[in-house]
Amino acid sequence: MEDLRAELEQSVDEAEWDWLVPHAARDAVIIVGSELNLIDVGVAIASDDTISVQLWIQQHLIYKPDARQLQEWERDRSKRFNALILQPYVLVQDLAA
Repeated sequence: MEDLRAELEQSVDEAEWDWLVPHAARDAVIIVGSELNLIDVGVAIASDDTISVQLWIQQHLIYKPDARQLQEWERDRSKRFNALILQPYVLVQDLAA
């Protein structure tokens, strides 16, 4: 588990919305709320921790962007996120988080 965490920590990078558009087009972008740690969510998904993931989904702490958010990001294509690619998903968290 610690190896997975270390690997994911090294994989986190900043990404502009413009770079994430292809992933959003295939419905693969998942937003991680500021209340959560991006690495913790990545570890939970990668290790099939369905209990945690389902709880976060129910609490709307991880979710797919809605049409309003996508339109907002299209207007500001330079918006930046912390991003973690976790095939087939891309987890993103607002840099202000």
